[in-house]
Amino acid sequence: MSIGIWQIAIVVILVVLLFGRGKISSLMGDVAKGIKSFKKGMATDITDEPEPKNVSENNQDSKDKE
Repeated sequence: MSIGIWQIAIVVILVVLLFGRGKISSLMGDVAKGIKSFKKGMATDITDEPEPKNVSENNQDSKDKE
């Protein structure tokens, strides 16, 4: 019992009838905007990472304070 092309076509037709073409296209536009903003956020996260400090410098600072 596999899904055939006719079952997929019927589901697509029902979705279009229920939601209408305008609603589906606006929904897909919102999904595209979400994907773009996610990719942009991931790209800025990689470039905004601060450089790691040298561990030995941190140890020297703590010894000087004591």
